[in-house]
Amino acid sequence: MITTAQFAVGVVAALHAWFLVLEMFLWTKPFGRRVFHLSADYARASAPLAKNQGLYNGFLAAGLVWGLLAGDSAFSIQVFFLSCVVIAGVFGALTANRVILWVQALPGTVALALVLLARQP
Repeated sequence: MITTAQFAVGVVAALHAWFLVLEMFLWTKPFGRRVFHLSADYARASAPLAKNQGLYNGFLAAGLVWGLLAGDSAFSIQVFFLSCVVIAGVFGALTANRVILWVQALPGTVALALVLLARQP
């Protein structure tokens, strides 16, 4: 169970690293505009906001990687950062786009549940 939980944490970390790339570097590129359904003008105008959002996703990814490497503190770090992922995903789904619930909050919830279950004696 621990291996499955750690794998899930790694998947969520990789997703957030990918979100960083999409938002910070690909937002105004054709691929990024297709992913987010953006016009070129809107992508250009909103790029600074997307870069900021991407940076936050990078911090989530970094925290999850830290949780994978932390040894004795790993459980607390993983629970904290996965909780942040879930809360951000739910908030994003409510305020921006419902798809965020499935691509961010759901994987975070699954990983959090696995981490919590793996901790049970």
